[in-house]
Amino acid sequence: MATMTAESPNTLAGEKTSASSENFGDKKLHGKTESPNAPITEAEPSFTQEGDGLDINYRTLTWWQAGIIMIAETVSLGILSLPAVVANLGLAPGIALIVLMGILSSYSGLVLGDFRRKYPWVQSFGDAGEVMGRTIGMGRFFQELLGWAQTTFQIFVMGSHLLTWTICLNTLSDSSTCTIVWAFVGLAVFWVLNTPRTLKYASYMSFGSFFSIFTAVMMTVIDVAIERPIGSGSIDVSRQIGFTSAFLSVTNIAVAFSGHSCFFGVISEFKKPEEWPKALALLQICDTTIYLVAAVVIYFYVGPDVPSPALTAAGSLQIRKAIWGIAMPTIVIAGVIYGHIAAKYIFVRVFGGTKHIAKRTKLGAVGWFGITITVWFIALVIAESIPVFSNLLGLVCALFASWFSYGLPGILWLFMNKGEWFKNGKRIAGFCANMGLFLTGFILCIMGLWSSGEAMAADTTGAEPWSCKSNV
Repeated sequence: MATMTAESPNTLAGEKTSASSENFGDKKLHGKTESPNAPITEAEPSFTQEGDGLDINYRTLTWWQAGIIMIAETVSLGILSLPAVVANLGLAPGIALIVLMGILSSYSGLVLGDFRRKYPWVQSFGDAGEVMGRTIGMGRFFQELLGWAQTTFQIFVMGSHLLTWTICLNTLSDSSTCTIVWAFVGLAVFWVLNTPRTLKYASYMSFGSFFSIFTAVMMTVIDVAIERPIGSGSIDVSRQIGFTSAFLSVTNIAVAFSGHSCFFGVISEFKKPEEWPKALALLQICDTTIYLVAAVVIYFYVGPDVPSPALTAAGSLQIRKAIWGIAMPTIVIAGVIYGHIAAKYIFVRVFGGTKHIAKRTKLGAVGWFGITITVWFIALVIAESIPVFSNLLGLVCALFASWFSYGLPGILWLFMNKGEWFKNGKRIAGFCANMGLFLTGFILCIMGLWSSGEAMAADTTGAEPWSCKSNV
């Protein structure tokens, strides 16, 4: 049986993993230690890469490019539901929950960065699951479970972008074309933009995406401040509402901070992964600030009848069309980023350990094109099957974002610090914080599923799956 060295990690394009400088004293066989409690310092040797003659360099991102990519990925569809969330909960609870979720998601992002620094070959939650599972002989099971769950979540988010694309096109065209036709047009657009195989190209597009959503939201804010187009009641500091409605609002806030499923994939393309905290800070400062301004101002001027997505709050049809037109780049580019991470995970699983990962071969190109078109077609099926925007976001958050953004980071910290949870005051505080993350994820999942199911069952919007009717 050959011994695996630290030169053959589970990586993309020649990304090398070096063993820790500490001498742990345990002999490692195929990335596994003989002692189940010993620290893991080598990768599962399933996706080894050659180090020479590579055509595709995946490690190209600076921290600020990564920050812009994550802003484009995160500050997209989630922001469009927040004014309605604040209207439903009331001003004070809405603001408090946005701030709280921002703090929790910032901390969980730092935990993911710490985990990636300790196990530098990790490129997905599937890889993280393999690291945890191998200590009990279930590495492959956890890799498959978490890896495919991450990919499924990302495809659901892609579906929400396609759904928003159809709302946008129906608004711009006065619903003159069948919604399903717009969905297939979107499929073609998203797929073409997903053909590059690195995030470097997405980083350039992400500048346009950020300015797109920022401009669209600010135009909405200015328009509703001047026109008060839909407002029909007083502003509530807090409201008495049913549990289902309240918890669905919480899940919509959580999904606005749900970019974590892409974090490992983004870090794996850093030139200097140690600069991750800078990129995370750029993301969290920008998204929390924009979320608060947009949610509070739009609710204040529109009132309790503010719609979701919020861009439809503008009173003038011409202004509404202009806003949706400006928002189109972020609808597309943010979806493309999720599509890239999902497709890359599948691509690496299929072609891992072969020359097709990092060299430009015909088989590699056909494989990449085939995988990207397939995941976008599945996203189209989801978008047409769950045609109500807020219900789709709530379901996505309950099933997946609850774990990737909150629950799993807490579990990863507990795993990294096993046996030292109560070593000192700092570790005790970390234990409490990460148990809080885990419980947050667990509660969001269980109660969010229940709330989303009730909301979809009671839906009165008239939206029908696979219908040509307008969904504006």
